[in-house]
Amino acid sequence: MGDSIRLLTVRGIVIRVHLTFPLILVWAVLQFGVFTGLGLAGAVFGIIVTLLLFAIVVLHELGHSIAAQNYGVPVKQIVLLPLGGVAQLERIPENPAQEFVIAIAGPAVNFGIAIIMLIINRLFGVGNLLSDPALMGVRMASLGVDAAFDYLFLVNMTLALFNLLPAFPLDGGRVLRALLASRMDYSRATSIAVSIGQGLAWLLGLWGFLNGNFFLILIAIFIYFGAGQEGQMVQFRRVFGGLKVRQAYSRQAQTLTPQSTLHDAVERMLSSFQADFPVCDGEQLIGLVTYTRLVEALNRVPPETPVQEIMQTDIRPAHPNDNLFDVQQRMAAEHLEALPVVQDSRFLGLLTTRDVGEAYRLLSTQPELIESMARG
Repeated sequence: MGDSIRLLTVRGIVIRVHLTFPLILVWAVLQFGVFTGLGLAGAVFGIIVTLLLFAIVVLHELGHSIAAQNYGVPVKQIVLLPLGGVAQLERIPENPAQEFVIAIAGPAVNFGIAIIMLIINRLFGVGNLLSDPALMGVRMASLGVDAAFDYLFLVNMTLALFNLLPAFPLDGGRVLRALLASRMDYSRATSIAVSIGQGLAWLLGLWGFLNGNFFLILIAIFIYFGAGQEGQMVQFRRVFGGLKVRQAYSRQAQTLTPQSTLHDAVERMLSSFQADFPVCDGEQLIGLVTYTRLVEALNRVPPETPVQEIMQTDIRPAHPNDNLFDVQQRMAAEHLEALPVVQDSRFLGLLTTRDVGEAYRLLSTQPELIESMARG
């Protein structure tokens, strides 16, 4: 991924850092060094505790990931962002018990860390845990081991409790859905969980507005739209779950040859309204010229340039028997507007977001077609 840097691999799980991650370190310097007046010492302290905090975030996400692996769910990667971490699972099990275990595993890691820290505090006297929380701000000024220990304990517990809020995309939203799905249809359980999550987002946003807490408003917006995306994804799965790519892709897609020029691609685009063009040598797919890549190329090379010089060659095509929902999710995750469909090295057609959208609208308005198409 061009927008992240690989750190390490644990149990086959790649852990990456997003390129925007340093922003949280800038915030740490400002929060602990500038706003507190503690200067360079405070800034260094802030960077250290922030990095330790993200080590806890990694352990939290590994909790989810390892639990998922135990159920045979592949884990793509863990990505660290300025506001936390994301474990990208290949899929979320529809088995309520499995989803419950995977969702609760992350907060369970945080509670386990808290227990270990309490034991260290009692046995070795590190930190002042639970002695007087009101003095936390005063102790922070010492910038010592005790201050760091107390801060990490407090933030670790906050992370665990916050993630247990019953709202997507937080762990608590998945826990709630798993509990509901044990008693009702999965789609219905998701719909209820989404409504509860969005209702909670409204309350958090209102509370933040009344108290002038801009950060709380941002969290409310994050929860509201995250819940909506989860509901949409489950709706897509319900509609597309039993369908294959062969039932939706365009078989009349126009192609280019390696010797075709950028000018040729523009002419094809204007005459056909097709935006992305597979590049084929005979019947064999060798590349893809996307609309974005074409526009970028026209700004830096002559129109007579052959498309083979600018085409994308690392594209992973779809197979006609691939599950349509899985391919649609991959296209969304990789920001693809079109994906070539290939069988036995032979180009068959093009699956576009427009094809997917039209199929979704048709099947959403005429759900009786879903079962008949799934048998086709």
